[in-house]
Amino acid sequence: MHNTFIEAPLVVLEDFLSWILFEDNDLLVLDKPAWLVCHPSKNGPWSSLVGVTKEYLGVDSIHLVSRLDRETSGVVMLAKHRKAASFWQKGVEQRKVRRQYLAILKGEMTEESEISTFIGNDPDSKVFVKQRVTQESRKSQKAITCFEPLKFGNGHTFCRVTTKTGRKHQIRVHANYIGHEIIGDKLYGSSDSYYLSFCQGGWSDKWIKELGMKRQALHGNKLAHQENGQNFSAPLPSDMKEYLKKSVGWQPKEVEEVIKGAGQELSCR
Repeated sequence: MHNTFIEAPLVVLEDFLSWILFEDNDLLVLDKPAWLVCHPSKNGPWSSLVGVTKEYLGVDSIHLVSRLDRETSGVVMLAKHRKAASFWQKGVEQRKVRRQYLAILKGEMTEESEISTFIGNDPDSKVFVKQRVTQESRKSQKAITCFEPLKFGNGHTFCRVTTKTGRKHQIRVHANYIGHEIIGDKLYGSSDSYYLSFCQGGWSDKWIKELGMKRQALHGNKLAHQENGQNFSAPLPSDMKEYLKKSVGWQPKEVEEVIKGAGQELSCR
């Protein structure tokens, strides 16, 4: 077993520099790889996105405006000062900031679907962070997710996903809820036993037949502010392209044309 995600390698500065999508006096926008955590970890500054950013900028603090789960790749924004952080965070609260994702789902979804439910902790799971669709209560939160199929076939759907809320794991929870779990999802796939085993011993190659990928096929490809017009995007990563090519039969050029053809307009308005 190789603990690719459990004991992730330390970040190399040269690699970090290649992740920079945009930088000015206010913001630093990065294309986060799937193996890296956002928040500081016990393994030192070069083991997390926030830690590396502080080393790169030579500062003691940084504002994480948007974050992604460890195994989700894509656009992450950090603000260099409180004013910039406040502007974007208020935009999120006022729904002026939209995040868009690309995902590979199991099964063929033929129509756009907006899912609106309440999400809360899953008391039946041994994984304390696991969420599920539940009834409205003091402990649950409203979550709204829109799935827009861009291409489907061969038992898969490549889709664009947008959210109106920012709840923990909401895309993964809703994908599972509608019967189209995300490829490679160890927690919200067929069984959370994969997640438990992974945490205890790392990745096992025998899981690839069931999971399809070593990580969840979810990528945050756009982050946009409707007020000032700033729009940041990150290209689909190579591992997701490779899966679509090998397992679904879609060539990378074909996938890129589908993404381009979807246009800039965000769904789930």
